[in-house]
Amino acid sequence: MTIVVAGHTGLVGSAIFEALQARGEDVIGINSKVVNLLNREATFQFIKDKKPDLIIDSAAIVGGIGANNEFRVEFLSKNLQIQSNLMDAAHEADVERFVFLGSSCIYPRECPQPIKEEYLMTGPLESTNSAYAVAKIAGIELIKSYRKQYSRRWISLMPTNMYGPNDNFDLESSHVLPALMRKFHEAKINGTGFIEVWGTGSARREFLHADDLADACLFMLKDYHDLEHINIGTGIEVSIKELAETLREVIYPEAELRWDTSKPDGAPRKLLDVTKIEAAGWTHSISLRDGIESTYKWFMDHYEHVRGR
Repeated sequence: MTIVVAGHTGLVGSAIFEALQARGEDVIGINSKVVNLLNREATFQFIKDKKPDLIIDSAAIVGGIGANNEFRVEFLSKNLQIQSNLMDAAHEADVERFVFLGSSCIYPRECPQPIKEEYLMTGPLESTNSAYAVAKIAGIELIKSYRKQYSRRWISLMPTNMYGPNDNFDLESSHVLPALMRKFHEAKINGTGFIEVWGTGSARREFLHADDLADACLFMLKDYHDLEHINIGTGIEVSIKELAETLREVIYPEAELRWDTSKPDGAPRKLLDVTKIEAAGWTHSISLRDGIESTYKWFMDHYEHVRGR
């Protein structure tokens, strides 16, 4: 079986790509150097030439609160183009299986917690990342539409907040965990006695290591064929304050935390209900502390070349 992983050098895609390679699969990676997924003609030609049996779509324009707010057009327009070009190309090439990887930001800002799959589109989105969320919701709907109209065996998986090797560590555009990891590291090597953290620290989040997501993705490919998307997470949440304190313990215990309350917290709480995937037989295996420690080791080993530097 030939498998294409779109976005194979990013956080999620690299973990999936490496997991497939470890299983001895015939896997082909796509990043912008291989084919520009914003180019519809080039995308169609690439998929036609490779004739994959399965496409796993982890390609996306992503970022934290600041980037989502500042580059709303790019987060909406480019993500819509990437996913629709890839799905339409897969359909034309008669690709049997397709996995669309979305995001937990698809759910309403104030929906009940933990968040069940059926809460999708039951209320207003979090305003700071609504453009990205709308793109991902459109991706879910396109998968469902291809299933209904053309009987495609395609599925959508909705992971929670991700972290791990090959993440984006840019202080302006990254997510909270990699941004804080870099802040602590650089404060330590520069001898700065404190780090500044956005918001109040009260917002609560769930974090999943990329290797766990890769494992979940391959597990769900075996026998998950439902029309509806399914959540992937740990079912465990921490406050941003608790996250910052754990990172401090691992990286720079002497540092002082300073909270910039002029900056937004984002959604107050975001915890996925993982009842369905656990009932299917999958659960995460990497604790947050262990994941932070291993990711920080990777970060130090690759510091000169990490994304965002």
